[in-house]
Amino acid sequence: MPTTRTASLEAAVDAILAVTGGQVACGTPLGLGKPVTLLNALYGRVKANGILRLDILTALSLDIPRSKGGLEGRFLDPFVRRVFEGVPRLDYIRDLAAGRMPPNVGLYEFYFRPGSMLAFPAAQQNYLSSNYTHAGRDMVARGANVVAAMIAERDGRFSLSCNPDLTADVAQGMRASGRPCIVVGVVNRKLPFMLGDAEVPESFFDVIVDSPEHEHALFGVPNPSLDTADHAIGLYASSLVKDGGTLQLGIGSIGDGVAHWLRERHVQPDTYREMALALGIDRYEALVAAEGGFGPFAEGLFASSEMFTWGMMCLMQAGVIRRRAEGDSGPALQAGFFMGPREFYRVLRELPEAEREKILMTSVTRVNDLFGEEATARRQRHDARFINVCMMMTLFGAAVSDALADGRVVSGVGGQYNFVAMAHALERARSVLLLRSTREAAGRVESNIVFNYGHTTIPRHLRDIAVTEYGIADLRGRTDGEVAAALIGIADARFQDGLANAAKAAGKLPADWKVPFATRSNTPEQLAAKLAPLVARGALPSFPLGTDFDEVEQRLLPALAWLKANAHRKVALAMQALSATATAGDAPALERMALVHPESFGEHFQRKLLLLALRRTAPAAP
Repeated sequence: MPTTRTASLEAAVDAILAVTGGQVACGTPLGLGKPVTLLNALYGRVKANGILRLDILTALSLDIPRSKGGLEGRFLDPFVRRVFEGVPRLDYIRDLAAGRMPPNVGLYEFYFRPGSMLAFPAAQQNYLSSNYTHAGRDMVARGANVVAAMIAERDGRFSLSCNPDLTADVAQGMRASGRPCIVVGVVNRKLPFMLGDAEVPESFFDVIVDSPEHEHALFGVPNPSLDTADHAIGLYASSLVKDGGTLQLGIGSIGDGVAHWLRERHVQPDTYREMALALGIDRYEALVAAEGGFGPFAEGLFASSEMFTWGMMCLMQAGVIRRRAEGDSGPALQAGFFMGPREFYRVLRELPEAEREKILMTSVTRVNDLFGEEATARRQRHDARFINVCMMMTLFGAAVSDALADGRVVSGVGGQYNFVAMAHALERARSVLLLRSTREAAGRVESNIVFNYGHTTIPRHLRDIAVTEYGIADLRGRTDGEVAAALIGIADARFQDGLANAAKAAGKLPADWKVPFATRSNTPEQLAAKLAPLVARGALPSFPLGTDFDEVEQRLLPALAWLKANAHRKVALAMQALSATATAGDAPALERMALVHPESFGEHFQRKLLLLALRRTAPAAP
């Protein structure tokens, strides 16, 4: 059948309901590639008619940030209006958050926005625990009969753009099942047109919706801020990457820290060496010599990562990612999907064709595994470093990355298991798992290196390299006792004795084993002191990859974070805030927060709290 072209979302919904008989199982891309306007039209039609049924099979349903009022609202609401202007919101997420999801609609996700679904039993019950490479298979197995995606168009050509990861695979599996099915694309020319496997013929789609009214702004994910721990972890990890090798890199502030220090290693080697010396990286001289290096990237890196991030784009721009997969040909970067800040999308839209051709957006099964083209993958992905982030690590090297001990899912497995396993399958490859040594909530600090935990994502037998802000632990080929000792060596000093005692009680460390004296300085204060000279001269920027926050907002962020961290000290905060007074330098912050002329008691108190926080987080004098 020829592809139907229409400008009407309602016509597309009619076609979907006609093909499926009103019993819709809609597979739609994770993250950016969802056709939000079409999904909202379909959801609205099903919500209004209890005879119809809609199952949404997806992952990472993005939602525009919402404040809880107060100082948070004064900061966040104007920022959201500016940065997310014109970005539509998913109605099913709006209703889920409000407890209004109708009984004839089900949401099934294999990956959540981190932490977003902890308080929603329906989401927890409907979570699909799948490796990213198996998610498409599982969507088809659950009866997918619709694939709906936002697509790019250029000169009559079509591209899956940000999400060839599963889209084509699910469509192929769905059609092979023999059941009635339909593939719908909604054109948005603000979406970057990507080549290679992302480009598909018009015949791939049964229906294409194309009208200027559907070409809305793209969901941009603001870059996170980095602190000293992120920078330290980033520097350690960057030293383990071998020139001429292959890079896979995780997300978040820690991932951005790695990208930043890989770039600094290449373009600012003097700053890089100073940071390395401050952290005492000479302790790992042999490991770095064998697995990585400190110098610029003379050959460059080939990137093969499920997510193409803004950090990787920055590395391409800096000349770090430039090694072609096949010598003089092939991609310099291959990935399954992309998502990032608004600047990322602008850069991709404006890329010269010669640079665009170096980026292969492709199926996640090609990126996250070796099967199918194993010989080619092994040849291309030599000296690979699979660098990912976890929440916790047990004392014997098992990693906790996606869920809590009670079974509630924080995010999802994604591709992490695949990449860690691939590091053990490829010659000269290493898995590097990064984590902060501690976490803090309600004034209580807890270790992220734990003796044991009720859930694991990566089993202990796949342990390899672990990195915290206090150093590197090489765990591959080590005994349980050696692993426990190494991880205690990069744990926060406040928890080392407890970990050692637990290991001794279990017979995993000798009774006379002692925590090495040199690691007793693993404290936030000691780390801050080591890095203070670099902080003072601006060498550890909070937003090294750029930001959507203006200068005033960047000053407000640490102040608001300090208030949030100390929110459990309500009485003490109130007493201290009473004496807080404004200085001339506070005027921009007060104006941005609309607290120059407070009127109510509540506004006066908010002003006092803000001034207190600004004092407590003021930059140190040079």
